[in-house]
Amino acid sequence: MTRSGIGYDVHQFAEHRPLILGGVTIPHTHGLAGHSDADVLSHAIADAILGALGLPDIGHYFPPTDPSIEGISSLDILAKCRELLAEHRATLNNIDSTLIAEAPKVLPHAAAMKENIATALRISTGQIGIKATTNETMGFVGRKEGIAAMAIASVDCP
Repeated sequence: MTRSGIGYDVHQFAEHRPLILGGVTIPHTHGLAGHSDADVLSHAIADAILGALGLPDIGHYFPPTDPSIEGISSLDILAKCRELLAEHRATLNNIDSTLIAEAPKVLPHAAAMKENIATALRISTGQIGIKATTNETMGFVGRKEGIAAMAIASVDCP
């Protein structure tokens, strides 16, 4: 059976933090606030995979109240999703995602993001779509207060 899952994540900008998207550190004036590295792209992808498997969200596996995982790389979260896919004997067909930000420009980093995500999930870069858009200056994203990401995952389950 082929199943789909969707994921959404959002983080506010914060000073004195690196901006990490898809495991890539992107030059910018601000990073994103969060218990982990706050990689909204990887978080949305993780939730999409977990949703396709019918499992709880990443907060269940990586609770923000757990001090032992503070600052965890979101690529490690994706690696946990890969393990859960294997435990359920499921195959990840593809991921499609969209980053929503007024700044910085993220598409110049899309190839590196795909490489990192593909490595963490042990799939090919051709199975990963990454797009970017703005919020046309509307809402918190439009006011440059943070970044959002959406993703969908297609999974074959026995």
